Amino acid sequence: MPKAVFFDRDGVLNKALIRNGQPHSPEHLEEFEFSCGAAEALCSLKRAGFLLIVATNQPNVARRLQQQSDVEIIHEKLKSSLPLDDVRICYHDDYHHCSCRKPEPGLLLSAARDWEVRLSDSYMIGDRWKDMEAGRRAGCKTIFLEHSYNGNEPRIADYYANSILEAAKWILVQGNSSLAAGTDVRSHYGPKI
Repeated sequence: MPKAVFFDRDGVLNKALIRNGQPHSPEHLEEFEFSCGAAEALCSLKRAGFLLIVATNQPNVARRLQQQSDVEIIHEKLKSSLPLDDVRICYHDDYHHCSCRKPEPGLLLSAARDWEVRLSDSYMIGDRWKDMEAGRRAGCKTIFLEHSYNGNEPRIADYYANSILEAAKWILVQGNSSLAAGTDVRSHYGPKI
C-alpha cells in the first residue's frame, strides 16, 4: 500500500497573509505566494515514493467572503507548479458540523480510501492545531510548522519544524531504516517542544 504526505495549504504550501497578527488565506491568485522551499520539499518526497495530497479547510466560501472559483484558480496554480497527486477541500464552516472540516479526519480518510493509502506510514504537515488533530485521528504522524502567528496555539505533534523543507527532511530520515534503527532522529533536526 502506498504512503502519503498530507499538507494543509495556507501557511504550509503557500504563505499565509498576516492581518492584525492573524493568518488569512489569499483571496485571489495575485495574493498567492509559495512558501520558501515548497517545491524542493515536495519533489524530494515524491522521489521517495510518497503520494502528495493537500487537505485544506476553505471556509471563506461558506462565509461568502470568497468565491469558490477563486479558490479553484489557486488550486490550479498549486497543481501546475507542484507534484501533487490530489487536492481535497472542505468549503464548510464550523456550524455545518461536517466530517470533512479539520479537525475531523474526513478529508484524509476519503483520500486514503481512494488512493489505498496506508495511514500508519503517512504524515500530516500543518500549522494549526486542527491539522494536527485531523492527522492524529486519521492515524498519521504529525508535523507542526512553527510560525510567528501560531506561538500560542495549542499543539501536540510528533515533530516541530520551522519550514516545510525541514519537515520533508525529517520525513525522509524517518524512512531511512538504517538511520532510524539505531539513532534518535530528533538529534538530527531538534524538534521544538
